[in-house]
Amino acid sequence: MLTDDGKHLYVSWDEYHLLIERLALKVHASGWEFDQILCLARGGLRPGDVLSRVFDKPLAIMSTSSYRAEAGTVQGRLDIAETITMPKGKLAGRVLLVDDLADSGVTLKAVVERLRASPAIEELRSAVIWTKAVSVFQPDYQVEFLDTSPWIHQPFEDYDTLRPEDLKRKLSY
Repeated sequence: MLTDDGKHLYVSWDEYHLLIERLALKVHASGWEFDQILCLARGGLRPGDVLSRVFDKPLAIMSTSSYRAEAGTVQGRLDIAETITMPKGKLAGRVLLVDDLADSGVTLKAVVERLRASPAIEELRSAVIWTKAVSVFQPDYQVEFLDTSPWIHQPFEDYDTLRPEDLKRKLSY
């Protein structure tokens, strides 16, 4: 639900899962056949997992990080892992890169540049749930384009500040 001021978008778990399913259908409707999925951790983990299951394709994970300050609301220095985690083999062939959103687009642009330099990757396409108007990167597949560039409050963000003591209080009867 987008707030009246256009600065915040609140997404429930049900909405979040529906958006991931819509993303899967967009990729499917394109007719593009791919060999592997690479998701960007952390935001792309959930969409990547679902797409990996729906398309029955192996899932690889690359960790990236840029949102650290102020409970993850202020972008900092971009860190991209040197290695990619996957069950076997190496990232190769036709690869679908999955993340939750193209916010500034800096992370996706940097990852795509790195991956395109790999001779093992024949073709690379990207898929996200949301693309913000301010993004410097335009993915191949998206579910929603956000022209007001709101802060997206995803349902799992409650865990960013929840600590074991809080869980204990929450779950005590």
